[in-house]
Amino acid sequence: MITSGVLATRHDRMLSWEWVEGHSEEIWERTLEHLQLTAWSVGIGFVIAMAMALVSLRWRRAYGPLAAASGALYSIPSLALFAILVPFTGLGFRPVLIALVTYTLLILLRNIVAGVDGVPREVVEAAEGMGYEPWRRFLAVDLRLATPAIIGGLRVATVTVIGLVTVGALVGSGGYGAFINDGLSRNFSTPIIVGGGLSIAMAVVFDLAFVLLQRVATPWARAGAHR
Repeated sequence: MITSGVLATRHDRMLSWEWVEGHSEEIWERTLEHLQLTAWSVGIGFVIAMAMALVSLRWRRAYGPLAAASGALYSIPSLALFAILVPFTGLGFRPVLIALVTYTLLILLRNIVAGVDGVPREVVEAAEGMGYEPWRRFLAVDLRLATPAIIGGLRVATVTVIGLVTVGALVGSGGYGAFINDGLSRNFSTPIIVGGGLSIAMAVVFDLAFVLLQRVATPWARAGAHR
């Protein structure tokens, strides 16, 4: 009777710090899982999106179909996409990784292409006049000046993925969503608050980190703003 009374009291509380202290190691493990899945998803998505952007910039007619295909994938609800992938990949890390990569493509493709297209024509002509070959100009000039747009795309993609990783726990990928699932199954609010709160906190931290990265990577933008 005493034990059941203690459990009832703990479950009635909105947040049990005893539970948090007792699960500190698991919280750290779930944090690493969340970070790992986010990093892999955004990293792979960026590589694929960059390849798509290069094709689009080289052959302009390819941009429409590539953007449309990326948009179609982006429009699929996450749970539906997980359900489609699970029969082929099984539960766990793989189906969530594939799904999250697809959700980054449209964001990153649009920002990379828009950033390169936004490079002033006179800058491009000046680089060509200095003897820059197309590939060298693209790497040294176009991508450099497109940095704000590219980082902006990475920022949006990363924050989006952090939120979707939480949903991925429904198919066994781990991360903070595992706490939310556990809390819902036991009608216990503490794991739900911990999982949701840490997911939000991670998204905020990465959002601010990308803002800082953009400021550091684009000093000319700050110089221009102070003129």
